[in-house]
Amino acid sequence: MERQIPEIEAREIVTGYTGYNNQILSWKRKFETSKNHTLTRPQSDYVLKHWETVPKIARKYVEISEHFGKKVMEDRLLPEPVRHIWVEKLLCESDKAFNIWGNINVDLPHMSMWVPKAAIIQEEKTLDREVDYSPYDHRPPMEHQKTAIEKLLANSHFILADDMGLGKTTSTVIASMESDVKKVLIVCPASLKINWKREIEFYTKEEVLIVEGRKWGAQYKYYIINYDILKNFHTTENNVESEGYQTIVNEGFDLAIVDEAHYISNSTAQRTKLLNDILTKIPKVWLLTGTPMTSRPINFYNLLKIVKSPLTINWKTYVIRYCKGYQFRVGGRKIWNTSGASNLNELRDQTKAVVLRRLKTDVLDLPEKIISPIWLEMKSSFYDDELTEFLKITEEQKTKESITVTLNRLMRLRQLIAIDKVEHTCELIDNVLEQDRKVIVFTNFTVSLDMLREKYKKKCVVLDGRMSKDGRQQAVDRFQNDPKVKIFIGNIKAAGVGITLTAADVVIMNDLSFVPADHSQAEDRAYRYGQKNSVLVYYPVFENTIEMTVYNILQKKKSVIDQVMGDGEYSETFASELIKSIGKK
Repeated sequence: MERQIPEIEAREIVTGYTGYNNQILSWKRKFETSKNHTLTRPQSDYVLKHWETVPKIARKYVEISEHFGKKVMEDRLLPEPVRHIWVEKLLCESDKAFNIWGNINVDLPHMSMWVPKAAIIQEEKTLDREVDYSPYDHRPPMEHQKTAIEKLLANSHFILADDMGLGKTTSTVIASMESDVKKVLIVCPASLKINWKREIEFYTKEEVLIVEGRKWGAQYKYYIINYDILKNFHTTENNVESEGYQTIVNEGFDLAIVDEAHYISNSTAQRTKLLNDILTKIPKVWLLTGTPMTSRPINFYNLLKIVKSPLTINWKTYVIRYCKGYQFRVGGRKIWNTSGASNLNELRDQTKAVVLRRLKTDVLDLPEKIISPIWLEMKSSFYDDELTEFLKITEEQKTKESITVTLNRLMRLRQLIAIDKVEHTCELIDNVLEQDRKVIVFTNFTVSLDMLREKYKKKCVVLDGRMSKDGRQQAVDRFQNDPKVKIFIGNIKAAGVGITLTAADVVIMNDLSFVPADHSQAEDRAYRYGQKNSVLVYYPVFENTIEMTVYNILQKKKSVIDQVMGDGEYSETFASELIKSIGKK
């Protein structure tokens, strides 16, 4: 049968409508009072799509974002922005918005309004029961950990973004035991797999499997797998039907815990795509990270999408609103620039229902951490020659190469600085040893790490990417427990996350990473719960080199994370600012 013209079909539905959608009822009354009344095409489409939807009674105020509140103020010529909307009924919804029957004040006449889902401040969920913590009396959670446990239990999808050292692992293990889940998938960096197993075994005798290589295993409650081998057990390719590739999603996990979740902030990375696909098939997902934004708000997007934040319904809206996103042309293609940051306070407010973020200084009586740069003078002629060559190539290339390629060409300069720095770092180490204290040293390069190990081989342990997970754990245990081991030398990537080194109260950064979160993570290996002394972090920096520029930019860069999670101001993206600053020298 041929379909009627939409306006005619919608009119027939409206005139005979007996439901409870106030918008449709208002159009019905107009037809009853005026023979000439007609429906527009958008109104007709609304009727045809939603007339069978049964409205839901709400009768409550909902909080809206400051941005949307200003728009309502402008549209209605109000004297001040609106912060709450009275919702009498939820009439229907689209993918991106709710159609409500209500008003900005319960006493005013009600009307139909479309409210973007991303404009509604989500209500924070609270646990509707008391947790009995007595089974954990042998190592009871602290008060701030109890708050985290109850937040996790109240939310099927949540980001626990507490500062490093606040015991996110402990909180999550207890929460998993207090929930009704039967099988748990834990995804973490390879270096943290043993830590997770140990933490679980502190509280339960449930079987724990550390997944290795391509071997899965029998029935366990806890499965611990590292990011790098996810591809051995899952694929996003539709044409691959090998049973081995579907092991994870076929296992029936009802909770996924993703540690160091900022590892999947890049939506285009293969491991992010794999894990995103896996997590969509697991009913509960808890993300753990001490640096949820890394450097930019765009890096927060994928985490928010995983926990189903309404802000991620529209990627374009998110990047324009919070990343200063804009398009530009390269050849015949349009490309988005999402490297900026904007409206960070609003972003924090909009995500507080699905993110718990506390700093150590907010919740624990931890000792003060003092960060002290030590300015040095570079005297190497090799550095000057390399810098001249770098600037020459940069000038010749100009816009021909990407920022990433340009930064990669800085590797030789960074390595020269790291090698020259070892001598000065050793002086600092010797000063610490004279006071019979322990010290942690971080570096980015194998050559500088090996130089330090050679000098202090009888007094040190080393942790880098060449070691097995057992060897890494042994290095940590020896440093923490052996009084003869005074120095921990670590690669900043391999040793900068997930381990506790509270036996030391001095940290030395031999050379700098380009990622501010790397330094915060590394500093806090000593600045964690259990530390009884003030922690002093030394940054020896060559004043007359690009390192001084890098250090200054990194200090500003940290403020982006701070503003969304607490306070601070955003600074220009690292890469662009660095290249621009070097070019001025």
